[in-house]
Amino acid sequence: MRMIFVNLPVKNLEASKGFFAALGFSFNPDFSDDKTACMIIDENIYAMLLVEERFREFINNDINDATKAQEVLIALSAGSRAEVDDVLAKALAAGGKAWKPIMDMGFMYGCSFQDLDGHVWEVMHMDMPAE
Repeated sequence: MRMIFVNLPVKNLEASKGFFAALGFSFNPDFSDDKTACMIIDENIYAMLLVEERFREFINNDINDATKAQEVLIALSAGSRAEVDDVLAKALAAGGKAWKPIMDMGFMYGCSFQDLDGHVWEVMHMDMPAE
């Protein structure tokens, strides 16, 4: 079984942990410290929130300013349209910013928002017709 770890630089680790906790995510303390938080997305999917100082230890160039340019879109699935709306409402209430308008293509419904550091998160529900 493979695992995925998405590494994201953050300016304020405690604020970022609070933001994502408000969205319902939890953290693995075994892989967290004062400069790193291992956010559990699913059984084998994690986001490593690293203060910029720690993130720089893993890269050879500059940290992208996610408020000015996007390098990645992080897309998560949702079980329903209501879950999409709920996650967006929680993100905005916790200090996130709306990024693009709600996307409604009938079978696919989603939202997008920026977290406290400007990283873009998309939450999508796909209701594919049965064949």
